[in-house]
Amino acid sequence: METARLEYELPPELIAQHPAERRDESRLLVFERASGEVRHRRFSELSQELGGELVVVNETRVIPARLRLRRPGGGEAEVLLLERLGDGVWEGLARPSRRLRPGMRFGQVELLEPLGEGRWRLRLEGEPAGETPLPPYITEPLGDPERYQTVYAREEGSAAAPTAGLHFTPELLARLEVARVTLHVGLDTFRPVESDTLEQHAIHSERYEVEAAEWERIRAAERVLAVGTTSVRVVETLARGGPLAGRTDLFVTPGFEFRRVDAMLTNFHLPRSTLLALVMAFAGEQETRRLYELAIAERYRFYSFGDAMLIL
Repeated sequence: METARLEYELPPELIAQHPAERRDESRLLVFERASGEVRHRRFSELSQELGGELVVVNETRVIPARLRLRRPGGGEAEVLLLERLGDGVWEGLARPSRRLRPGMRFGQVELLEPLGEGRWRLRLEGEPAGETPLPPYITEPLGDPERYQTVYAREEGSAAAPTAGLHFTPELLARLEVARVTLHVGLDTFRPVESDTLEQHAIHSERYEVEAAEWERIRAAERVLAVGTTSVRVVETLARGGPLAGRTDLFVTPGFEFRRVDAMLTNFHLPRSTLLALVMAFAGEQETRRLYELAIAERYRFYSFGDAMLIL
């Protein structure tokens, strides 16, 4: 598939800079694949659109991963922690990458080994104590860092939030049957597809874990609603015989056979992203393009703090 087919034009004012005042006040575009019907709802009305689906959420928690540092001799540096490797060693993005060398120290950070694409193996003294790593398209400060966490976030380890889950409130969750998985979000959330075709793009693996009892519930459910692309990747990895804990590099693109996910809840994603390719695989390429054009015409809010779409 040509990556250019993941392009679309978005008016800049539709990039949400702040979350809705109340999480479930965001809008919800509902699309029924079987009939092609579209409905415009509020997220608080989600349970009215469901028919007993088991709702699978990703309970990863975002770490304070953005470290602003000073280089030896002056000048600014920045490290974005991506994944804990063990014994104080992390993988992270560091910049300005061209001026960095192995052995450099910036306060609590020591650079160990370049890994390519701006990634480094590094050592961190102590626990992460930086800022919430908001995506670069969010240019306004976030008053409450907890608004970039889901209300069910428990397992620390992500460099970005599984944003489809940001709309849930405890009250809304209480009306649903919920199963929990964990996938720690890493580099590919920040990395657009730069190759000419999706087949040329190498997706980075991410750590996941699912308790045996939770997988049994998911496996046996009559219908499964995956909250976000991360939950989709975990469930479909296990549906293909993956272990209950490990790493997944499952790359979901149009033509993919979904074996366990029956419905999906997702935000509106960036052009040329692997996340948009996954949505196209689930809803259909032309249907997704039509839904995005409709969302733009109806002035839905896009990206991390934006509105949501339910695909049934």
